[in-house]
Amino acid sequence: MEFKEPEMQISAQAMAEAQLPLRYRDYCAHMLVPLNKCRHRTMYMPWKCEEERHAYEKCQYDDFMRRAKMLAQINEDKARQKQHSSAQRRGDIPSLHTLSDDEAMMRDVVARFARDVVQPKVSEMDENETMDPAVVRGLFEAGLMGIETPAELGGAEASFTSAILAVEELAKVDPSVSVMCDVHNTLVNTVFRTYASDALQKKYLPQLAEGKVGCFCLTEAAAGSDAFALQTRATRDGDHYVLSGSKMWITNSGEADIFLVFATVDPAKGYKGITCFAVERDMGVAIAKKEKKLGIRASSTCQLAFDDVRVPAENVVGEVGRGYKIAIEILNEGRIGIAAQMLGLAQGAFDNVLPYLFQRKQFGTLIGDFQGMQHQYAQIAVEIEAARLLTYNAARLKEEGKPFVKEAAMAKLYASQVAERASSRAVEWMGGLGFTRDLPLEKFYRDCKIGAIYEGTSNIQLQTIAKILSREYQE
Repeated sequence: MEFKEPEMQISAQAMAEAQLPLRYRDYCAHMLVPLNKCRHRTMYMPWKCEEERHAYEKCQYDDFMRRAKMLAQINEDKARQKQHSSAQRRGDIPSLHTLSDDEAMMRDVVARFARDVVQPKVSEMDENETMDPAVVRGLFEAGLMGIETPAELGGAEASFTSAILAVEELAKVDPSVSVMCDVHNTLVNTVFRTYASDALQKKYLPQLAEGKVGCFCLTEAAAGSDAFALQTRATRDGDHYVLSGSKMWITNSGEADIFLVFATVDPAKGYKGITCFAVERDMGVAIAKKEKKLGIRASSTCQLAFDDVRVPAENVVGEVGRGYKIAIEILNEGRIGIAAQMLGLAQGAFDNVLPYLFQRKQFGTLIGDFQGMQHQYAQIAVEIEAARLLTYNAARLKEEGKPFVKEAAMAKLYASQVAERASSRAVEWMGGLGFTRDLPLEKFYRDCKIGAIYEGTSNIQLQTIAKILSREYQE
């Protein structure tokens, strides 16, 4: 009889720690010799036969291996933790979470794209209030417009967390570009992947991954926080629906080719009449007024008009009368995307201002070394990390299929608050320079305000959190 090779190599030190008797260590270090031919034949116990001695030694060996493997695993875990802690200190990975290799790669790819492609265009796009076509094209070429889309349909087939990381990294450089990527991925692509028929998925997801921008059309003049007070109508006419009405505050609408439009097929049924349609621009969608905004100016936000737009009946996404369910569920997911935007914005402002604190001197001292200043930037650093934890936690819950609505609302609420505080502080810390348009801080300050407004105001987030807490504690 022979012993099998162990699954992991056991060092001499591990053997010693496992308290294996000395006379077994050399033998077990090689583990190639059958017991009945082992050179360690001198024993201190009388054996009735070779078989009995063999059984005893095998028992001893098995016990040793269990202890040695346990110690080896402990040592491996300690080494990994040491490496992880060192990486955190260097800033190689964000703290409070771990990423898969694919997610870390996605984060790094997007960070390089933001630095090399987006950064040189930020000021110009903000000034002109227009998204540079080269940036839009670059998003598609980098694979950032179909992050969760299956590979066979032209996407990257990555995790939801990967999409959130992409949004965060883009927002560190330009929240406007981050918004485009976020809406396109977490709202439009997700609706098609989750609710659309196979035919619609095969038709539109490849286009959305390879070059056509999508937008999500829910909000109307009378339907903001009360999202289901829709006035846009969809009337059945043979094998088509005829859409009539208007939408406003529609992100990406200036560049979009594919529109997810929510309209009611039967006003008498209230929210149960709401239906989602996939509408192409050349079906007759009219891009009306483009809003002039405080922040995220390069992101197009327009009003839309539907004047008897004929849409094929097969372009109904999901079921007729079930559009409200799509909207509710997708907006809950979208809040995690907004949290990631605000998280990235806060981190971007922080990263831009901190070096200045250790270059600028007043009264012969670096301003970053004054205790009052130290307390301020330490506090903001804590809040950014807390926002990151909330955001990543909500993302993980969502992709694991666990309840995440409360956590998404918490993440969106808190991250938007932190973004306001971080960007405001950053402007103040840099003094007069921070107030100028020569530096990105004033733009971060303008861009952050939308985080407390779209995809549910801060009060709506609080209401959502309170509603779920009330239910949890009354059950």
